Amino acid sequence: MIKLFFISLILPSLFVCQAFSAEPVDSASRIITISTAHSSLSLYRATDNRIYELGYGRKDQEVAIPVKTPGREDEFLPPSGNGFIWEPAIQAFHADGNTSTDLVYKTHSVINIGNDIRLTRIELKDSYFPFFVTVCFKCYLNEDIIEQWTEISHNENGTVTLYRFASSSPVMHAGSYWVSQFYGNWAKEFNFVEEKLTPGIKVFDSKLGVRAQQMRNPSFILSLEGPADENSGEVYGGTLGWSGSFQLSFEVDNANRLRTLCGINPFGSQYRLKASKVFKTPSMFWTYSREGKGQVSRNFHRWALKYGICDGQKPRPVLLNNWEATGMKFDEPTIVSLFDGAKEVGADLFLLDDGWFANKYPRDNAKAGLGDWDVNKAKLPQGLPYLAKEAKKRGVNFGIWIEPEMVNPKSELYEKHPEWAIVEPNREPLLSRNQLVLDLTRPQVSDYVWNAINQTFASSPDISYTKWDCNRYVTQPGSTYLSADEQSHLLIDYNFALYNIMDKMQKNYPNVMAMVCSGGGGRVDYGALKYFHSFWPSDNTDPVRRVYMQWGYSHFFPANTIAAHVTNMGKRPLRFAINVAMSGALGIDLDIRKMTPEDRKILAQGVKLYKDQLREIVQQGDLYRLESPYDRPRAALNYVLYNQQKAVLFVYQLKSGTPEVVKPRGLDPKKKYKVQELNVPEGESSKLSFNGKILNGETLMRDGLIPVTQKEYDSMVVEFEEATSEK
Repeated sequence: MIKLFFISLILPSLFVCQAFSAEPVDSASRIITISTAHSSLSLYRATDNRIYELGYGRKDQEVAIPVKTPGREDEFLPPSGNGFIWEPAIQAFHADGNTSTDLVYKTHSVINIGNDIRLTRIELKDSYFPFFVTVCFKCYLNEDIIEQWTEISHNENGTVTLYRFASSSPVMHAGSYWVSQFYGNWAKEFNFVEEKLTPGIKVFDSKLGVRAQQMRNPSFILSLEGPADENSGEVYGGTLGWSGSFQLSFEVDNANRLRTLCGINPFGSQYRLKASKVFKTPSMFWTYSREGKGQVSRNFHRWALKYGICDGQKPRPVLLNNWEATGMKFDEPTIVSLFDGAKEVGADLFLLDDGWFANKYPRDNAKAGLGDWDVNKAKLPQGLPYLAKEAKKRGVNFGIWIEPEMVNPKSELYEKHPEWAIVEPNREPLLSRNQLVLDLTRPQVSDYVWNAINQTFASSPDISYTKWDCNRYVTQPGSTYLSADEQSHLLIDYNFALYNIMDKMQKNYPNVMAMVCSGGGGRVDYGALKYFHSFWPSDNTDPVRRVYMQWGYSHFFPANTIAAHVTNMGKRPLRFAINVAMSGALGIDLDIRKMTPEDRKILAQGVKLYKDQLREIVQQGDLYRLESPYDRPRAALNYVLYNQQKAVLFVYQLKSGTPEVVKPRGLDPKKKYKVQELNVPEGESSKLSFNGKILNGETLMRDGLIPVTQKEYDSMVVEFEEATSEK
């Protein structure tokens, strides 16, 4: 929480719907409090009528009320060009050419949305121009999440050009700041690194436009007074709900004040806003914890399960994908035969991947067919409805892969409409994976993409799942549809149009579960995830690498969103691969036909165990990260069900080492738990010393247990189930 030498008092939170516009009678009534169950953001309307931040941190912290107008360095949403000399949150060139903005308070309102959500809207206006900025906060009280965005509009006589439009820009005061970012590339996604912030500006950004998170994710952990600890210390978590180009900047000034600017990347994206139109920025999600980054993650997970993703309480199916078995070369009998393998190993669903569409230019490889979303008659003469029905006969649901935003130059669509692709005029088109991106800002293209999705699902009502892929980003951001002075709108309006299509899919087909994929983790954010049930973390499915990736993703995203598949990549022991995948949303990418009977049995046992005993704990439980793979030769984590009646511990030995105690967390100290090692090889008995014993939660958390994992790729799964008796 910010520390200033002002008169202080503790202020109550606002709980009723109210609006304020009259001049306040004292300093205390100038406070606007944005609070959750355990955190509070305090804003202040000063005598100059500007809004300043007093602090964001623990709810019981005393709020310092200024005895004089604060410095402009603490202005909450600082505009450009009228006295503020640091990085601005809002920058606009007005219709008459004036390049300055001066935002002053107009009114604010607080509205309760049910028992758990409160919406605060603070309306600001330029002191001269009819230019308006509304700062919006949606507080999820029980989950300790604050969602923030801004809405910009004007009634000027002409067009206003927006150059900066941050969603959020809080100020913090502390002795030191440490920030963690999550970076990578294709097949190397979501690596974790932490560093101390020094004076100056640190920027994490993306300029890719589409599949914009290929290099880094718009999420971070911010710790005060030292590196982020898992279980203690003041820590903030921030994640931007935006699938396009983003910018997160961290500026430590000469007074050691930290300002964090978060939002759409303004690079090459100035936006010409017409009168009466509203520019709404994407949402920035914040949470605060006094109990380390573990609590930050649990806050995000609990919020996501209720509000951030589709059907958060619904079990994610165990799916089998055909890609490893067939690639794009298959026929109808082959696909139908794979349903038997799915049934044998207990998969809930079969997902038909790339290669099922296009006739003139069949989708036999990545060089042709994208954009032509008619079923390939040579491969699948009876179409998708036949496949879905055949799968259903075997008790297996059916899903389908799509990549609707893309087009191959070798396609009927491109032959008819080359102008529909995003390219720069007078430049040779640059292909990536032999494809181009369709220009969704063009209404005909958006309609075409939606109709392709709608026709695919409507033609086969038995389709219950889809995987939405996106395999390239934008390198030539040009639109043949947008006017010359609107070219810089492309990368913003593309994503707005994309969300509109995703929203239609979710509303028209609420029973079709959906996985968002971008050749891996190129589109993992809460802007897209509100339309999806899970995401594909990476095309790298080596279980060793997945331990690191899933560790990183778990900082912001719950386990039921993280598709974790058993594969042959890395040639690790099968049981190790299964145990890693069971700590997320379990799936399978294997050619069941080529597996030995023994391996098929091991896989089937793992799937059954997951579905019968672990799926609910993992997908709905609270996560406790116990041992980081970045720090130790092994990784350990456990999930605890909300009622603390069940928990599961996962231990992964990544390098050979001496067995050491691991201590679970989150159990009820007073409950008694039966300890049971799971997924033990058939014919063997557990070597865990406490196996089958009953211990209370306090003992387990205090003393821990020694996993029987010593050699590289050893792993162990241990269940703690509340014991109703000593028998």
